[in-house]
Amino acid sequence: MNELLQTYWPLIVAALLVGLVIAWYVFGASRRTRVTGASRDVLDEGAAPAERNKALIDSAPAATPMQPAAGVPTMSTPAPSAGDDLTRIKGLGPKLAATLQGMGVTTLSQIAQWDDAEIDRIDTNLGRFQGRIRRDNWVDQAKYLSVGDEAGFVERFGKLP
Repeated sequence: MNELLQTYWPLIVAALLVGLVIAWYVFGASRRTRVTGASRDVLDEGAAPAERNKALIDSAPAATPMQPAAGVPTMSTPAPSAGDDLTRIKGLGPKLAATLQGMGVTTLSQIAQWDDAEIDRIDTNLGRFQGRIRRDNWVDQAKYLSVGDEAGFVERFGKLP
């Protein structure tokens, strides 16, 4: 083996050098991004605006909402009432209470009247809190709290939050 190295050492060194050059080219030189051309981008300073944006800029303003005719009664939305403190229900925190109020649920008596279809409809809108209505038994809790039966609530669900 020693004789082979002594005889062919110039070829071995040349092969190593060729291998290093090829490796440098494959791993080093090919990763450089080359910028070709000098075209201007619409975001460059002094460039003309893009045509798609120009159409929006030159268009007419958006339509204004229609005003009711004189003498025509208008439907007014009732002012939101404070409602009940929904967080009195165990398992219903401030975030869920805000979500329910956004859906129009503001009183405990509304929750007490939910049936299975209404529970499913509301539950699909609770996001990561899905399943809490049935798991924490909100409807039964709301029935006790809406009629003011705090003793019955405490007996069945424990102390009030």
